[in-house]
Formats: sequence, structure tokens, C-alpha cells
Amino acid sequence: SGPMWAYILAHENAVPLWRSLMGPTKVFRARHSDPESIRGAYGLTDTRNTTHGSDSPASASREIAFFFPEFDEQRWYEQDEPRLRRGQLFYSAEERVHRVRRAQQAEGT
Repeated sequence: SGPMWAYILAHENAVPLWRSLMGPTKVFRARHSDPESIRGAYGLTDTRNTTHGSDSPASASREIAFFFPEFDEQRWYEQDEPRLRRGQLFYSAEERVHRVRRAQQAEGT
């Protein structure tokens, strides 16, 4: 019904954390039990609940492959994820992707 943005969230326990922020799938329930959640605050109906999140790491892998066919999940875990943990990556909001932090960026210049 409108624009959509798809993201890959990288965080320890990303699936349960994101599901917690989204709130219950059923909007009526979200409004009453978790009104501060995304669905509680912005959901319209159960099919127009403003957000989606995978329900397991396996589902996340399938959905990532669907929305981002060029993304290599194995490479991410082997190369990029360790760099993210060491602070060598930063998020570019303009490009909506993580980028490698150069030496001068790490020094704050």
C-alpha cells in the first residue's frame, strides 16, 4: 500500500530484540498489552501492522536471501561481523548500509 524499506539487522539476539520492539502481531492485542510498541502505536489492522520481523534465525536467512539476493550471509559472519564487533564498521544512514571505517574516521577527523 506504500513504500517499503527492508533492512538486515545485525545484533546479538536480533530476532527476539526486534520482535520485542515490534510488539504482538495482532494489532488489537498490541494496542492493549504493549501500546508503546511499534504495532501498538502505529498498526492499523493485523494485515497492516506497519512492520515485519522474522520469527527465527532460519526464517531470517530465507527472508534475507529473498530481499537481498546479492548478500552473502556466510561472508558476513566470516568477515564483516567480526569487524563490526571491533568497531571497524559504521552505518551510513544516507546509503542505508554499513561501510568500513577508515583510519581517519576512527580517529574522529
